[in-house]
Amino acid sequence: MDNRQILSALSYFSVFFAPFLLPIVIYFVVSDREVKHHAKWAFLSHCLPVAGFILTWILGLNSIVNGGHMSQFVIPLILTGLAYLVVFIWNIVMGIKVLAR
Repeated sequence: MDNRQILSALSYFSVFFAPFLLPIVIYFVVSDREVKHHAKWAFLSHCLPVAGFILTWILGLNSIVNGGHMSQFVIPLILTGLAYLVVFIWNIVMGIKVLAR
C-alpha cells in the first residue's frame, strides 16, 4: 500500500472526522493527479447532502410561512436524510475500494 492509496482513501473516510477540510487540504497540498481526483470527488460528495439540507430548509420554511402544510417540510427533510445516508455509505465503499487496489 502506498501513500497515494492512503491519501485517496483518507479523503473518503474523512466523512467521519473532517468532511470538508481534509479533502480540500489534500487537493491543494498533493500534486499527484489520482489523489487530486479522489479528493475532489470526496469533497463534492460531502457537499451534496449539506446543499440539499440547506435547500430543504429554505424551501420548507418558505412554504410553511406562506401557509403551506408541515408535510411539505418533513417529506423533503426525510429524503435529504436518506440522501445523506447514501452518500455516507458511498464514501465508505469508495475508501475501501481505493485501499483494496
